[in-house]
Amino acid sequence: MALGDLMASRLVHSSSSPSPSPSPSTAAPTAPLPNHHHNHVTDDLPVANGPEPRNGLEPAEVEKPAPVAYLPQVVVLCEQRHEGIDEAAAAAAGPSTSGLVSKWRPKDRMKTGCVALVLCLNISVDPPDVIKISPCARMECWIDPFSMAPPKALENIGKTLHSQYERWQPKARYKLQLDPTVEEVKKLCNTCRKYARSERVLFHYNGHGVPKATTNGEIWVFNKSYTQYIPLPITDLDSWLKTPSIYVFDCSAAGIIVKAFLERLDWSSSSSSSSQKDCILLAACEAHQTLPQSAEFPADVFTACLTTPIKMALHWFCKRSLLRGSMDHSLIDQIPGRQNDRKTLLGELNWIFTAITDTIAWNVLPHDLFQRLFRQDLLVASLFRNFLLAERIMRSANCSPISYPLLPPTHQHHMWDAWDMAAEICLSKLPQLIADPNAEFQPSPFFTEQLTAFEVWLDHGSEDKKPPEQLPIVLQAVQGHLHNRSLANRPIQATKHPSLHYASPDRSLCSLPITTLEVLLSQSHRFRALVLLGRFLDMGPWAVDLALSVGIFPYVLKLLQTSAMELRQILVFIWTKILSLDKSCQVDLVKDGGHAYFIRFLDSLDAYPEQRAMAAFVLAVIVDGHRKGQEACIHACLIDVCLRHLQPENPHDAQTEPLLLQWLCLCLGKLWEDFPEAQLLGLQSNAPEILIYLLSEPQPEVRASAVFALGNLLDMGSTSSNGVDDDSDDDEKVKAEINVIRSLLQVSSDGSPLVRCEVAIALTRFASGHNKHLKSVAAEYWKPQTNSLLKSLPSLANISSPNNIYSPNNIRQGSSGLASHIGPVLRVGSDSSATGRDGKVSTSSPIATSSIMHGSPQSDDSSQHSDSGILLRENASNGGLSYTRSRPVDSVIYSQYISTMCSVAKDPYPRIATIGRRALSLIGVEQVVMKNSRFNSGGAHQGETSVPPSNFGMARSSSWFDMNSGNFSIAFRTPPVSPPQHDYLTGLRRVCSMEFKSHPMNSPEGLADPLLSSAATPSNAELSILPQSTIYNWSCGHFARPLLTGSDDNEEAHARREEREQIALDCIAKCQRSSCKMTSQIASWDTRFDSGTKAALLLPFSPIVIAADENEQIRVWNYDDALPVNSFQNHKLSDRGLSKLLLINELDESLLLAASSDGNVRIWKNFTQKGGQKLVTAFSSVQGHRAAGRSIVIDWQQQSGCLYASGDMSSILVWDLDKEQLLSTIQSSADSAISALSASQVRSGHFAAGFADGSVRIFDVRSPDRLIYMARPHAPRMEKVVGIGFQPGFDPYKIVSASQAGDIQFLDVRRAAEPYLTIEAHRGSLTALAVHRHAPVVASGSAKQMIKVFSLEGEQLTIIRYQPSFMGQRIGSVNCLSFHPYKSLLAAGAGDNALVSIYAEENYK
Repeated sequence: MALGDLMASRLVHSSSSPSPSPSPSTAAPTAPLPNHHHNHVTDDLPVANGPEPRNGLEPAEVEKPAPVAYLPQVVVLCEQRHEGIDEAAAAAAGPSTSGLVSKWRPKDRMKTGCVALVLCLNISVDPPDVIKISPCARMECWIDPFSMAPPKALENIGKTLHSQYERWQPKARYKLQLDPTVEEVKKLCNTCRKYARSERVLFHYNGHGVPKATTNGEIWVFNKSYTQYIPLPITDLDSWLKTPSIYVFDCSAAGIIVKAFLERLDWSSSSSSSSQKDCILLAACEAHQTLPQSAEFPADVFTACLTTPIKMALHWFCKRSLLRGSMDHSLIDQIPGRQNDRKTLLGELNWIFTAITDTIAWNVLPHDLFQRLFRQDLLVASLFRNFLLAERIMRSANCSPISYPLLPPTHQHHMWDAWDMAAEICLSKLPQLIADPNAEFQPSPFFTEQLTAFEVWLDHGSEDKKPPEQLPIVLQAVQGHLHNRSLANRPIQATKHPSLHYASPDRSLCSLPITTLEVLLSQSHRFRALVLLGRFLDMGPWAVDLALSVGIFPYVLKLLQTSAMELRQILVFIWTKILSLDKSCQVDLVKDGGHAYFIRFLDSLDAYPEQRAMAAFVLAVIVDGHRKGQEACIHACLIDVCLRHLQPENPHDAQTEPLLLQWLCLCLGKLWEDFPEAQLLGLQSNAPEILIYLLSEPQPEVRASAVFALGNLLDMGSTSSNGVDDDSDDDEKVKAEINVIRSLLQVSSDGSPLVRCEVAIALTRFASGHNKHLKSVAAEYWKPQTNSLLKSLPSLANISSPNNIYSPNNIRQGSSGLASHIGPVLRVGSDSSATGRDGKVSTSSPIATSSIMHGSPQSDDSSQHSDSGILLRENASNGGLSYTRSRPVDSVIYSQYISTMCSVAKDPYPRIATIGRRALSLIGVEQVVMKNSRFNSGGAHQGETSVPPSNFGMARSSSWFDMNSGNFSIAFRTPPVSPPQHDYLTGLRRVCSMEFKSHPMNSPEGLADPLLSSAATPSNAELSILPQSTIYNWSCGHFARPLLTGSDDNEEAHARREEREQIALDCIAKCQRSSCKMTSQIASWDTRFDSGTKAALLLPFSPIVIAADENEQIRVWNYDDALPVNSFQNHKLSDRGLSKLLLINELDESLLLAASSDGNVRIWKNFTQKGGQKLVTAFSSVQGHRAAGRSIVIDWQQQSGCLYASGDMSSILVWDLDKEQLLSTIQSSADSAISALSASQVRSGHFAAGFADGSVRIFDVRSPDRLIYMARPHAPRMEKVVGIGFQPGFDPYKIVSASQAGDIQFLDVRRAAEPYLTIEAHRGSLTALAVHRHAPVVASGSAKQMIKVFSLEGEQLTIIRYQPSFMGQRIGSVNCLSFHPYKSLLAAGAGDNALVSIYAEENYK
């Protein structure tokens, strides 16, 4: 399968896509799932009350007990974003320019600039210490010196040696000295060093015509008359050539020279503080050896191996192979082709030889030595590659070449067998190719076989497994190719990006993956090799690091210049993997124009969206913090391309792949980041309107990325120092930025912390850029007021409520509407430009009077009250701001901004709250300490001093907090609007100080009140330390993870779920058959809560009970072992109160939902690990609807993934926890508050609500009318409904409702509004109701220390009054009851003695 198809099939499961759920599980597989759409019509509940059942369903049919047990399949909050996102984690996930991968780049790249060739042959005169055999080796540079006159032979040998070296390094300067004197050698060395400067100098010495080196390490040259041999000390040679240098000594006893050099290096390094010289030595033999004289070798066999390796290797091999008798050796000199043409025999042999020798070196050498010798200098790499051949050949003649640095023996490496096989195949074809020059060349199967072996390894290998021995050549060959191109093909291009030394610490991995790249040079292997390389890179960062250190980089960079369509997808994938680890490659891409390749791919519609998302990722990395990259992409019209693909062609069509949308936004954000010219182009291209459309996308990653892009459209230096915008373009820019901010304010209460965090960061940037104007508006909070007309600005509450639209139709002017005690806040002004997109205003609700304070029981959160606002004086837009002309829209948005940031500063997610506090500090809002005062429904305790109305200007929202410790003080919700009324302003003081006052971190005085000083301007240092966005770096982590293979974790999770489903079904069947008489107390736990137990919860698959108190202390206990498991605070804020505990994903990795009384929801993972709890997500479930009396009620529906929240308010909010988004807002159509909520665990979208007036309503989210049933089962009593629930089983038509008066009513919603069964359970004071999900049993608890258990027929099964102790103490007032999901277990929490008791049947085990 090609990688493009592989990506198409496997990349669908992107980071934003929910994981596939396992198959549904039911006890009776033939029963349809109750939440399937085909049941929607026939099983709808009646819209109105009435005695007749709908849809022809007779009562007899629906009364049959359901024999199936439904287990929900939906899993939520298990995406990568729920692992936690902070700056450190995001930075670690993003591409790096340092650390592990940065080591692949060379820091000391070298080049050999000059080559000195010294030949001391003295042809026809043998040195005195040499006794030659007969026949004797005679060839020098493949020339017989005795075939011509000695001077001519010497000249030809010198020229031939020059041409042989020039093949490896054509750009170097070459200097030749034939039979020289000492002075000539000195002049040669000095000239070479002068030309080379700081580059390396190669000194090649052939001493075949002079005596062996002396014991002092002297080599021999001649006098001018050639009558004497003159010694040349190696110290002189070193002093002339200096460093860096490389020496090749082709003479007998060459090891003596190496030894003398090493002694000099040791002496110089010990006598000098400078670093050791960069000196490399290659010598033909050891100190006690002489060169081979056998006629089967050339006389300069060492030089022949170094400069003509293919010819030398074939001659040597041919004499040892089976071909030696049948093949004419002279044919080897006639091998057709060129070394740089891989479609010829000679070129292919050179290619294979390069791959094999590189692989041997890679496997044998230490990595730093490999880097120095094989990756630093192309000529040195070629010489050492050929030196491995010299060692193999000369050791067969009992001669051991040596080097410095010393290499381990390689002459018996198994890869030489692969070379012998390739050489034999090529030689067998040679006679035919020479006889018929037009014969078709058949390439060797060498690389095809290696690619197949590599593919096999990819199917079974991993980082921890040792790769097969044949695989190193595949990846190493790629590396060898990149650096051999200079030897055979295009050396200059190869020098631009030499591959480097670093690799995985595992030696087996180092040998593995190199082959693919050498193969890439050949078009016949290129596509397959690229696909296999892509699969290898996908195995993890270690594979990318290994491939980079081997040398893929320059080749894949060069491939971006090709127009081959079949390579586009795989090249984009490879570059995605490279850039996910190393951002520094952005410079190379822009320099070579590679960005245009990815822009064209992004703009093509024939690629899969996931692949285009990779192209967007590559472009985002290219422009990330790189101004040249930003400019290049702007000139290539990247903004237009991204914006075009962010818009669906048809507005009614489903939006594009979320991953593509996400990275288009991130790419735009990085393109605009800190680049004012690009920001202006984005504003002119109507980018805000396009991006704002994405703020309602279902995927939080897309919404957060859109916020990131919008935030980077804001220029932090957009306003001038005097606040006057003289240029009309600047004026338009400010208006566009204001529109962006208005849109961001609308999503500041998004359900995802990922989105809200980006909103808070963007708003903080706005505070930095509009600092002066924000301070001016904020100063109005404390400016003395006169009786002039006041403006009430729109609140940002209830973006989903149609009643909260800021438009001229619902705006009234005047101040008389403010009631003396409880009155609607006046909405003054007619600037409809404050209306958000789609006419909705959002996000926080600065409540202005005590009657609608956050948490006040007097508020019904009706449309009149929820649309409260902040007051701004009429002249604030002129006098408060330093504008020369009126900008009422700016005043509006600045005021909205301040109120929103007050809410952000109280966000339940800690990092977001910290960012909110930072933003407020930027506009000069600090704090002073006020005396703690607790407010009741009337406003304050009597006796407090009231404040004169003239002391207050604009009302300010939110409680204020400790700026140092991050802990909120006791929450004073919302001071009133001006003019204030004395009866609800008591206890609030205004501090008339213009200096910031320090606040102790642990102040005993609870209420912190803000103070703004216009004289306190944030310093430059403060402005420079803005919170950093995390969405980009965090999103980059997606591409660093494997994309082509499924995770083993999913298989483990599915297996674990199947096991739990079976356990659950067994337990359900058992409890349905049980008597359900909870007569045995199996455990009693003293939670030691100061305020009693508020909520208790039994875990389904472990003997764990969780309890919490009013102070939101959560404790976990093992009731089998009677041991505490964990204890932690839901939050550290001072404003506390618990509403409910719920379990999410109970069949999978369970999460604990803790709902606070103020509507904040926090969801925890790992809560059963001591100290290991981790916050998964947190949000406000009431989104600005501050329910008075702290009476939030909440319930969770697993199969739909919906969370339902309401309270003392007129609406019910439905949250989709998979999308982390407000799904809908349902009006309750009642005059009283909702006191109980219960979601159906059988029918998706159904939930029941009990009200404070005793009425009961059932809603269906899918129904257009929403309300599908209403009854007053508790009439004529008007006591509030304490508990409500759907009866067990698949029957969705029966509910149970219990009122505070003590009666429990059973209703069948298809028959009539009247209950068919009534149980007078308690005489008043009923406090808790629990309905078992599967067993036919309900339980009720009373404040009068009593628990009763009933069957669904009304039979009292159990009554619990006393503890089973010797003294028989009463159980305590019952605060909460909770059944086990699948077993006959009941947990009860007491209010006075804080005990949690667990009850079971008599025979419980």
